[in-house]
Amino acid sequence: MQDDNEYLAVLSHLYEKSLMLHDTGSFNKTLYFFFIDALAHIDYTASIYAYHYESPKNIMGGEYLRWRIDEEKKGDRTKFKGFVNWLKENHPDRFDRLPSLWQMIYDTENTASYRSFRIVPDPDSKTPLLPAFFYIVIDEFFDQEFLKSLYEDASLSKLFITYTTSN
Repeated sequence: MQDDNEYLAVLSHLYEKSLMLHDTGSFNKTLYFFFIDALAHIDYTASIYAYHYESPKNIMGGEYLRWRIDEEKKGDRTKFKGFVNWLKENHPDRFDRLPSLWQMIYDTENTASYRSFRIVPDPDSKTPLLPAFFYIVIDEFFDQEFLKSLYEDASLSKLFITYTTSN
C-alpha cells in the first residue's frame, strides 16, 4: 500500500467526523440504521480502493454488510426505499436535501446500487469512484441540518412516520 494513496485520506476524512454533539439514541431508529448503513458502504467502498480486498478491514466490513442484509428486512426498515421515492414525488424540495447517496441508491429511477456492498453509481462504468465523490457524500451525511432532521421529533423523521402510517 502506498503512503500517498488518496483513498486513505478519504477514510481519514470519514473517521475524523464525530457525532459527539448529537444524541443518536434520540434519532429515528430506521433513519439511524440507514445513516450508519450508508457510512458503512462509504467506508467499504473507499477501503476497497485503499486496501487489498482481502485485508482484515475489508473482511470485517463485508461481515457487517452481510449482517445488515437481514437487518434491513426488519420493521419499518422495509419502507425506507418507498419513503425516499414518496419524498421525491410528494416533497421534492425535501428529497433534494437528502444526502445524494440516498437519492442515488434508493430512487427507483436511478441505476445506482450497492453491488457486492460497493457503491456503484453507474453499473456500466468500470471507472473507480474519485476521491472527490467520497468527500461530498461524507460531508452531506455530517451536515448539521441533516443530522438534526434525524431526531424522532424532527422534520425528516416526522415525514417518515407520516409515510409509514399511511402506507
